[in-house]
Amino acid sequence: MRRSKRKWIQSAIKKPGALRATAKRMGLVKGDEPLSQADLNKLAAKAKKTGNTKLLRRVNLARTLKKMGRRK
Repeated sequence: MRRSKRKWIQSAIKKPGALRATAKRMGLVKGDEPLSQADLNKLAAKAKKTGNTKLLRRVNLARTLKKMGRRK
């Protein structure tokens, strides 16, 4: 049981690259540039406007992972 709690990220990301693909379709990113906070804000606004809860969850997870990277 302890192992599953420590490695929650492996099961949290169901479809790697799905958020980035959505951002590319919207024209927010081109090539290999990373998603910025402004891009995430635009994606969240679109998700709220259209009622797309899956996209909103992906954006929130991306924000969480960005915060985890800064804590080193």
